[in-house]
Amino acid sequence: MGKIIAIANQKGGVGKTTTTINLAASLAVLEKKVLVVDADPQANASSGLGVDIRSVNLSIYECLINGDEPSSAIVSTEVERLDVIPSHIDLVGAEIEMLNMENREQILKRVLLPLKDKYDFILIDCSPSLGLITVNALTAADSVMIPVQCEYFALEGISKLLNTIKIIKSKLNPALEIEGFLLTMYDARLRLANQIYEEVKRPFRDLVFTTVIQRNIKLSEASSYGKPVLLYDAESKGSLNHIQLAQELIDKNKI
Repeated sequence: MGKIIAIANQKGGVGKTTTTINLAASLAVLEKKVLVVDADPQANASSGLGVDIRSVNLSIYECLINGDEPSSAIVSTEVERLDVIPSHIDLVGAEIEMLNMENREQILKRVLLPLKDKYDFILIDCSPSLGLITVNALTAADSVMIPVQCEYFALEGISKLLNTIKIIKSKLNPALEIEGFLLTMYDARLRLANQIYEEVKRPFRDLVFTTVIQRNIKLSEASSYGKPVLLYDAESKGSLNHIQLAQELIDKNKI
């Protein structure tokens, strides 16, 4: 039985999609079978994994709204053992369409359930909001990974997300755990980055990943080429950080 991890933070620009793409590819390289579910209408995780989103006929939108078979929406990537269910701009309207559906918070859970046995990890890339689709992702997930950017306002908004997680745990998904806080865009030369790390570590202790994702230009360059960084520059800091994170996740979950 695989583990479903939602990668969420309603604050934009913290590295959610970059983390999803590169963690997924690193897990696959470490011989785990991985599925990325792109639950963001911007579809950056899909294009970052080499999917031409203009030619996608079946996306997560059709699975959620029309009840299409999720296995038919799966697209293979350049990385062996790594698949993706792509997103589509239509997903923008999905929240409104889902409002009148029965058990609307559980739709994604029903979509992913048949796929859980086929993968070691299913990573859901959430949009930077706490709307109905993110609520669906958190309801479907076993745990949530929270990327936190190493900047002054890093902790702003985390309390809102933690409150949402608390509500979802009490009403929709009692088994939901916090997988961990991941510090991204870390620059060891800056005193501020080290202060942020300590600030996050203080209240959350063991919930903070030991691995930090350092600021690395290769990560952005790789995405623009539609590749995970390990296919673009395997020796870069960005690539090595994500391999380390993947190993830490595997060790923690004993998968």
